[in-house]
Amino acid sequence: MRCWLANVAWLLLVVSSVSPAQGQATTAAPPQVEFTRLVSHWHEYDHPEYLNFIAEAQPEIVQLGEYGAHFYSLVHTPVYKGYPAHFPLRGINECGAWFEEKNREIHARGGKVIGHLNVEFLVGDPESPDGPTGFFKFYNELWDEKELGPKPVADPLQLLERGKDGMPIGQKGYEIGKMREYWACLRNPHWQKVLKAWVKRGVDRGVDGFIANYFYRHDCHCEHCQKSFRSYLAERHTPEQLKEKFAIADLARHEFSEIGYWHPVADSTPLKREMLRWSQISNKQVFDEVFHHYGRSLKKDLITAQWNHISYFSQIAGDERCLLPAELWGKDESYLWYSTGAAACYTDLKEGYLGEGTLQARYIRGMFDDKPFTLGKYENTRIRAAIAELAANGGAPMGFYTRFTDPAAREVITRYFQFMKQHNDIYHAARSQAEAVVLFPRTQVFDGNVGAVDDFKKNANALLDAHVLFDVRSDEKSHEDAVKQYKHVVRNEGDVKKVLAAERSKFKAPDTVRASMSQVFTLGNKAPDLVVHLVNYNREEPPRGKDGKPSPGGGIKDEKPIACDEVECDVILPQNAEVREVIALSPEESEGKPLKFEVKDRRIKFTAPGFLVYRVVRIAVK
Repeated sequence: MRCWLANVAWLLLVVSSVSPAQGQATTAAPPQVEFTRLVSHWHEYDHPEYLNFIAEAQPEIVQLGEYGAHFYSLVHTPVYKGYPAHFPLRGINECGAWFEEKNREIHARGGKVIGHLNVEFLVGDPESPDGPTGFFKFYNELWDEKELGPKPVADPLQLLERGKDGMPIGQKGYEIGKMREYWACLRNPHWQKVLKAWVKRGVDRGVDGFIANYFYRHDCHCEHCQKSFRSYLAERHTPEQLKEKFAIADLARHEFSEIGYWHPVADSTPLKREMLRWSQISNKQVFDEVFHHYGRSLKKDLITAQWNHISYFSQIAGDERCLLPAELWGKDESYLWYSTGAAACYTDLKEGYLGEGTLQARYIRGMFDDKPFTLGKYENTRIRAAIAELAANGGAPMGFYTRFTDPAAREVITRYFQFMKQHNDIYHAARSQAEAVVLFPRTQVFDGNVGAVDDFKKNANALLDAHVLFDVRSDEKSHEDAVKQYKHVVRNEGDVKKVLAAERSKFKAPDTVRASMSQVFTLGNKAPDLVVHLVNYNREEPPRGKDGKPSPGGGIKDEKPIACDEVECDVILPQNAEVREVIALSPEESEGKPLKFEVKDRRIKFTAPGFLVYRVVRIAVK
């Protein structure tokens, strides 16, 4: 099990509220921000009931407002009301003032405001019959030097990613306002000055932090990418290695046919992965420069995050950190957002598919050392399950689809959030309590062996079905010390069988239930309280679509959970734990229920009462 003394030492460093302490060095991360309830909206945030919902649900973090490329590309255009940001007002000053007022209103209701900041995805045309449009009109005609400082360059085309032919990389994929899309190059120092100007303006408008999205690279051959990639290769490989591994005889003069990013796994090569690894490292360096070094020089306690994508562990072809070394993974960032896309917004119970994010949550929790994170599940139907699985695995519910305009959804969101607030000591800065660790094969992904991820998922899912308490850690060397804390280490199917046969905590529950356990830290106690979390995914599924595929449903009316019967629990206790009481809790119940229990040979047995979706049992010690 996890080391109690080490966790106590960690606890002493934790901030007791969502607001970090002042007085930190501008280039260092402030004390860790802790929160457990988050909402995010890109539309309907101008609804008359929005602030009332915030006051009722009381999220600690509210992701609201646009301060980057989407704002400056679209807010002044005729399509300001449409996708993606659905701005409430047209005009940079008008909408900016509206966000500033909303920030004050949310602060008055106890929330911290995190602004969305698109870091590179531009919409607009450099030329049209009516002149420049979108971003290019903003840059050429609407840039306000009193607010943003001087323009870094005169011509915005100098900011863009460029293909091998030297032309700006663009497309017409979304066709927002029938305009094209372009991408700024993050390695371009002039573009970094644009981002810093936008960060400063957002801080001036009262945000507490930023979540950066569209953190990508494309096949950019601009002078900055060329120089940076060549330097990276020279530092990482000798001339002999470059020639042997990549057929690069003269690095300074070598012509790259591509300098790509994500790519199909079947097409992967060592050089393509070097390109991807360098892209992700350099993206992280830009993030740190803009948001940490500069942003925190303006606001010492600036909260930072990236909006990334993981799906069901898509690697090489997806995941913005798939080749990022563990020592840089989330370094100095306050929290993480990971989208599961369409991989986890439906169930197929006959096939044993629960449409869950449990495994992704445990991976992120282990990589991020129990710091806050959330999953964007694109889930507006199974509201209870979406909140419960994050609460049970150290995350911050509930992400992108807090459908407060649906009265039934609003009632459930508010009830579950208020449950978490009422029992904040269970969730705030909680640490995982696990008896095994499953190693995620990152080193094999680095070598292009994505099949090892499929083995990981198979092994981990077998443990989930057996209700084994386990964490996920990387197989990288930097995680070795953390891995040593666990009784059982799972690398393969043989290790799974050993864990299943070993002495461990056990829960007699259906396969549609997931079990996890956390530690609650109370200074002065000889041992931590333990908290058992049970999440039930069983439900009456919506009718399948015409194509025979499972349906995600049409809102909370289609959640239709089927209650779980009581669960027999047999839990291994930490050393020196003297149990005082066992209390069963649920968002569906008005008060806790004391449970009978039996303690013998460092094990405690009790029966958790039946529940609808989420059951919590607190094992309180003296």
